[in-house]
Amino acid sequence: MADFDELLTEIHARGMKLIMDLVINHTSDEHEWFQKALNEPDSKYGDYYLFRDQPNNWTSIFGGSAWRYFEERQQYALHLFSKKQIDLNWENTELRQEIIAMIRWWLEKGVDGFRMDVINFISKREGLPNGNEKIGALMGTYGVEHYFYGPRLHDYLRQIEKEAFAPYEAFSVGETPGIGLEMAKLLTADYREELDLIFSFDHLETAGHGKFDDYKYDLNYYKAYIIDWLENYGNHCRMSLFFENHDNPRMVSKVDPDPQFRIVLAKLLATMLLTLDGTPFIYQGQEIGMVNQDFRSIDDLRDVESLNFYAEWRESMGDPAAFKRVLAGSRDHARTPVQWTKAKHAGFSDGEPWIGMDEDYKVCNVEAQMGDSDSILNYYRQLIQVRKSHPALIYGDLTFVNKKTRDLFTYYRRDGKEDFYVECNLSRKCRKRQGNKPVGVRLLSNYQEGMGKVLRPYEATVWRLQ
Repeated sequence: MADFDELLTEIHARGMKLIMDLVINHTSDEHEWFQKALNEPDSKYGDYYLFRDQPNNWTSIFGGSAWRYFEERQQYALHLFSKKQIDLNWENTELRQEIIAMIRWWLEKGVDGFRMDVINFISKREGLPNGNEKIGALMGTYGVEHYFYGPRLHDYLRQIEKEAFAPYEAFSVGETPGIGLEMAKLLTADYREELDLIFSFDHLETAGHGKFDDYKYDLNYYKAYIIDWLENYGNHCRMSLFFENHDNPRMVSKVDPDPQFRIVLAKLLATMLLTLDGTPFIYQGQEIGMVNQDFRSIDDLRDVESLNFYAEWRESMGDPAAFKRVLAGSRDHARTPVQWTKAKHAGFSDGEPWIGMDEDYKVCNVEAQMGDSDSILNYYRQLIQVRKSHPALIYGDLTFVNKKTRDLFTYYRRDGKEDFYVECNLSRKCRKRQGNKPVGVRLLSNYQEGMGKVLRPYEATVWRLQ
């Protein structure tokens, strides 16, 4: 705890805020509460989890049954994720009070807010009925309709906000897989007093594709998604903006793995992330353009989701095909150490890391990019500085231009004092600029010089208009 206290002090000394991860849908099977629930079933802890004499047909997000049998109670316990992550029973009033007390304890220490893990899963439908067979076959997970937006979700979130967050003016962002636009409004509208922001993942896979499909991501889908959300989300809601997190492969690799486009593509993604209307989140390694790892065998992977699905798919499609499919969506691509230097283990540690790395760190690392004025890292720094220096890029109105034009994503940001124009080519081919070249200052671009009437592959430029 001394290390954490020092971290918190140093962060606040620099005018920064500390947002912690908050996992309250489940606990470890080694947690004191769960051990007491197993060995003292008549104690208060006996009802802190969801035990049943017989399992229903729900399946885990990570594959297989969502139920694990425990000899100590001669009952099954629900785990929507890993068999070691046992779901809590949020219907239990005393459990909710213990969780709220824990949150307040961290806020008393000075923590500024929380990212709330799979928070929309905490409310399960009463009785835990079997999942619909057709929905399960379509979604690939049985029972999801009974918990992804449970009947008391709003009640629980309002209770957390009222009793824990509000007294400390704490920030909250909820991880909410499967939540669409209309549900998102109900979770984040100011007047509802539930969450400040959510992470919606609808934009991370194009229509008709899943995470483990091997395909090239079309940025035109992202454009359509952003336009839909930002034009329909409402004035009482603010959007989170992100391309990467710890649960998904690297976006540069998904869009275009060709090395010749790596730098300009990473800068294009950064430009959209930091000039659209919303709160941007940058995942570790994204700021230097880290890409997917060159894993060679299943033994290279550590992610429980990947390992579970590999074992399942190997039975039906054989080893090479199963590994290829797992590799397309493995979370381990985003979970290798940050590439700090070209030294052994990318400068992350003198010890052996939990997972191996390919040779990319020798050319792509923080140390090398700090000394390169044209690097992805320094482009992020420039973008952040420009954003902080011009409120129009944070709070200004957003107006989309040529919304139907494929491969071009253009928009204005205005606040009555300054006007900015952002133009992006979403493809690996040159595209003709729509209209005349903007009149103003070419503030930032991922290419050194402009080309007049043409936008080059993945070109992105920020203009301050006269």
